[in-house]
Amino acid sequence: MTDANTPDATPQTTRPETNLDALPIEEAAQVSRDVIANVENVIVGHHDEIEHVVTTVLARGHVLLEDVPGVGKTMLARAIAASIDCSFKRVQFTPDLLPSDITGVNVFNQKTREFDFQEGPVFANMVLGDEINRAPPKTQSALLEAMEEEQVTVDGRTRKLPQPFTVIATQNSVEPNRTYELPLAEVDRFMKKLHLGYPNQQEESEMLARVVGHHPIEDLEAVTDMETIRRARETVAGVTVKEAVRDYGTRIAQYTREHAKLGVSPRGTIALFRAAQARAVLEGRGYVIPEDVQVEAPRVLSHRIRLEASGPRDQGVQVVEEALENVRVE
Repeated sequence: MTDANTPDATPQTTRPETNLDALPIEEAAQVSRDVIANVENVIVGHHDEIEHVVTTVLARGHVLLEDVPGVGKTMLARAIAASIDCSFKRVQFTPDLLPSDITGVNVFNQKTREFDFQEGPVFANMVLGDEINRAPPKTQSALLEAMEEEQVTVDGRTRKLPQPFTVIATQNSVEPNRTYELPLAEVDRFMKKLHLGYPNQQEESEMLARVVGHHPIEDLEAVTDMETIRRARETVAGVTVKEAVRDYGTRIAQYTREHAKLGVSPRGTIALFRAAQARAVLEGRGYVIPEDVQVEAPRVLSHRIRLEASGPRDQGVQVVEEALENVRVE
């Protein structure tokens, strides 16, 4: 590739549709680093995963955390929310949870003789969907419109969600007989799917030292606010993606479609480049390079791929690895 590592334009400082000034690149990068460092006061040994969650927030995406119980999925989501001065709601998904328990419901007011809308927990800047795969597909689908269009429609009326809006969902990878498979349409709306895994012996010892007495999450304070995150998102949206880099990413997506029954959707390709833009800002750059795409691709693309219609959920990892190995940077 001749000059894909150099910018051909400077990031926009103002987006007319929002009238919101973007942060300078270095300020946005510092905000990201501050949030990451703050979360690491609670979460031990998962620096890369914390980075991926923070970049997802800046890239206007949503995160799915999948792993066995007790490895810190919920605590990671809580620490991210606590690090940003924003509204936060937690939804515990259960088999008897109804869609209206998430989106809200119209309740008849005896005094006014009219229906009043009572907002559900989805009306928050950051929503934690805990153990999302314990609810049936009908309830899970209540999040589809919210995650894609940042709005909810109840009884024919559409209401916008607060900005910024991010869903961090967790699901257990065990007890298959007690959980529901997430619909592919919902899986495709998560920008990234992450796994935490068990800590090593040193990390677990450090974790135990921190939680003796009061848990550090109880004392965690915000290091930034909603307005700053919104401005940082505008910074990310203005990052330059040159045609050669775009072509590289689309060829990776095409490779997955040619080597799997279900390849990466166009939504997935968009998510890949938005994540790459956020990665560039984290690195202090106003332009995307192929390495940004390569770092983000495994987490952004793998969960969207199926070699077989009813095959394992993580079978896309190998396809993405093969794509990164075989698709050349030109």
